Amino acid sequence: MTPDSEPKEQSGAVAGPNVRQTPAGDATGVDTETLLQTQGLTKRFGGLTAIDSVDFAIEEGELRCLIGPNGAGKSTLLKLITGRHEATEGKIYYDGADVTDLSPHERVRRGIGIKFQSPAVFDSLTAAENIRMAIQRTEDGDFSESIRSTLERVGLPEKGDVQASSLSHGQQQRLEIGMTIALSPSLLLLDEPVAGLSMEEREAIADLVRTLNDDGLTLIVIEHDIDFVDRIADQVTVLNQGEIFQEGSIEEIRSDEAVRRIYLGDA
Repeated sequence: MTPDSEPKEQSGAVAGPNVRQTPAGDATGVDTETLLQTQGLTKRFGGLTAIDSVDFAIEEGELRCLIGPNGAGKSTLLKLITGRHEATEGKIYYDGADVTDLSPHERVRRGIGIKFQSPAVFDSLTAAENIRMAIQRTEDGDFSESIRSTLERVGLPEKGDVQASSLSHGQQQRLEIGMTIALSPSLLLLDEPVAGLSMEEREAIADLVRTLNDDGLTLIVIEHDIDFVDRIADQVTVLNQGEIFQEGSIEEIRSDEAVRRIYLGDA
């Protein structure tokens, strides 16, 4: 990370095939398929630059994986997109509108959902009650059918009456994804959804992510497990030291020598 008091050096990285070069304001809205775009997005914490002038875009219906070494700025970027962090500089455009200064709650209302790495379910409530709690944040009424269909959608149709604390870690991850998609987002951000899961649980999450995308949901997924990325990704963005280092297909990323050095650990 770079102290903000020092001049920024050019990284020399070559932009991948999907880096958008158009101004963010021109690349969003009804005349394009671009759902989300950042322009010169920067986040500093004191003297450290966690996200450094990032231009990032994702099209409607895309499934993008975001990878990079520890400290690359991946989670910080998601928190900027969802409003958990306030941008130091730059803009965030979503569905044709500038959302840079909107609160996290307003961004949820506009269709941006996020699931962080550790499950944040209510342990003392049942799975169905957790889904109900999520829906009640933005809606009123009878949610019985929405709860039932959401539990079925995330592969927990028989777990509605089970207390969340009794669910396995993988089931809790799926439950929290259910709590997020119950709000009908257009864009879902997942931060390391398979961390600490067994191989069988990873397969279940991979199937769920692909199904959600096939159903039309746009997703950005942070993940360290390159095999999981290989299983789900359409396109991959590599972050390093707060910058976009490379973008491309999983095949292009796997074969990129510079990416292998900074992410895959090859000499």
